Amino acid sequence: MNIGVCYFPEHWPREQWEDQVAQMAEAGIEYVRMGEFAWSRYEPEPGEYDLEWLADAVDLIGEHGMEAVLCTPTATPPKWLSDEHPSILRETADGTTEGFGSRRQYCFNSPVYRRESARIVERMAERFAGHDAVAGWQTDNEYGCHGTTRCYCDDCATAFREWLRERYDDVDDLNESWGNAFWSQEYTGFHEVDPPRSTPAGHHPARLLDYYRFCSDSVVEFNREQVDILRAVDDDWFVTHNEMNLFGAIDAYDLGDDLDFMSWDSYPTGHVQHAPGEATPDELRAGDPDLVGFNHSVFQGSADGDFWVMEQQPGGVNWPPQPTQPGEGAMALWAHHAAANGAETVSYFRWQRCDMGQEQYHAGLRQQDGSPDRGYTDAARAAEELSGLAAELDPERGNDARVALLHDYENLWGLDIEPASVDFDYWDHLLTYYAALRRHGVEVDVLPTDADLRSYDAVVGPTLYLADEDLADRLDAFARDGGEVLVTVRSGVKNEHNRLRPTLPGPLGDVVGASVEQYEGYRGDADPEIEYRGETYAFRTWGEWLDADDAETVATHETGPAAGTAAITRNERGEGGVTYLGVWPAEPLANAVVGDFLDDAGVPTTEPLPDGVRLARRGGLTWVANFTSDVVRVDTPRDATWHLGDGDIEKFDVAVTDAPLADVSVDVE
Repeated sequence: MNIGVCYFPEHWPREQWEDQVAQMAEAGIEYVRMGEFAWSRYEPEPGEYDLEWLADAVDLIGEHGMEAVLCTPTATPPKWLSDEHPSILRETADGTTEGFGSRRQYCFNSPVYRRESARIVERMAERFAGHDAVAGWQTDNEYGCHGTTRCYCDDCATAFREWLRERYDDVDDLNESWGNAFWSQEYTGFHEVDPPRSTPAGHHPARLLDYYRFCSDSVVEFNREQVDILRAVDDDWFVTHNEMNLFGAIDAYDLGDDLDFMSWDSYPTGHVQHAPGEATPDELRAGDPDLVGFNHSVFQGSADGDFWVMEQQPGGVNWPPQPTQPGEGAMALWAHHAAANGAETVSYFRWQRCDMGQEQYHAGLRQQDGSPDRGYTDAARAAEELSGLAAELDPERGNDARVALLHDYENLWGLDIEPASVDFDYWDHLLTYYAALRRHGVEVDVLPTDADLRSYDAVVGPTLYLADEDLADRLDAFARDGGEVLVTVRSGVKNEHNRLRPTLPGPLGDVVGASVEQYEGYRGDADPEIEYRGETYAFRTWGEWLDADDAETVATHETGPAAGTAAITRNERGEGGVTYLGVWPAEPLANAVVGDFLDDAGVPTTEPLPDGVRLARRGGLTWVANFTSDVVRVDTPRDATWHLGDGDIEKFDVAVTDAPLADVSVDVE
């Protein structure tokens, strides 16, 4: 559990470096990330390299007892490269070429750019091979940021056609699989297939889904080329990459397969302003712990169970609609929350506010004049507290999660292509269940749909849109062995080519023991209701009326044309059961259904936690994180020990005990 920082020595006079690095060490910083945007300094002219300034900075970091994380600089190709090889530039769907002057303007499928990227990565790797102060590397920076995953240039067209040739037997197979008889979209050869550029009406959903797959695969391949170079030069380095909040254009599980661990960039007060709904005043100060925690879980599950927060918000930031200031202590709270959820390192972005360029309104741990900013105190505090807690951790114990939540990027792509309802958002739907689970004080592992589920007692599968026979069989076997499965609306709807199944929920029908007769989307001002276990509950956005073929009906619709039909069913399978939740629940219904589901699975729970207060367990310790402006009172067994703080947790603060999750009780004063 370490604290790091992102540093840009190229932005500051060399005579300031010594003081800056010394101040980092004094604050308890362990890792310093550098170099992701400095290609023009590494290679000011074609073939003329200058890496010694970076080596001097790395030497300083090592002399002060810290380690460097270096970055490949391919997120920002220099001007001379764009001028010499304009084919490297990304092209939008309407044919616009994105030019120099920002970042991420390159195409992942440009053969020229791949060659040039490999060249600069290899040169940097060779310069720092064996350096004692270099711990590892971050590839590039935020692949796909600013909507740059998908390019539509001629290089992408060529690469897409090759990708399709490997996937389909011949063009007749492609035509049949996609369903190209619709709107006369049949091809006579792969050479006719273009990227889905601008059209008068929507694109064919099968073509789009394959293009989204292809673009994600292109990024994975681009990243793999860099990883292979770095490991070939020095296999003692770790290699990671930093992705972003709810970023869906790239399959993080595929990306993580080639990395030692994944990282992500956490900006809680910014992310909550881009989430569905309106942020509360407390969320504008500290963010939403479930939104932040969900991202932690996604990236922890994407590569061997380890992850870093490579960029942690240090104060006010420049890009959300409102640049709110974090609450007092929130920047230390976020580090604790990440560590409690499994982060090995939390690295603040950035060391010092920059006085030039596009991020001048982005805070650092220190002000532009070098004086400490609010985040500096919080970072130093977090470093000291986490160092003390590390000695109390049991390294043999993880988070003890007994519940898995399934997440799949292809389900996201399929739903984005044809949402059917303007308000149906895949991330929002997943967060409904993640939040309900965390509200009950249980640990949750977010996993891909092909994960091994045998170590869990309960599995939640929100919107398994493209579920296939293999997934259905594995969920069935899990239930028959005594597990509890919860499947939700819009599952088993499409096949792998984004075509409707003959009946819904497709291959999951036998497992859930029910079928979907009809469905309906709801506006925000609608007030649909169901009756569940004798109580009336509201739901929102989407509802299905079910035919409970073999299952027990546990809830019925009370409003609209669905009135009297089944809304929730449960099907006993062997020693366990499968629940199908045919509506998108509002919070009280989500709490009730998830609570009953966890009881059926034998998973210990707390009383529902207050909004903004969450528990997390790691290494035998339990963190109680208060993301609210209220003081919260925490009760634990008499024999429990407080290792940080006590039972009265101030606003935007955290405390740590050794009491098990289910033995912790929280009240708001």
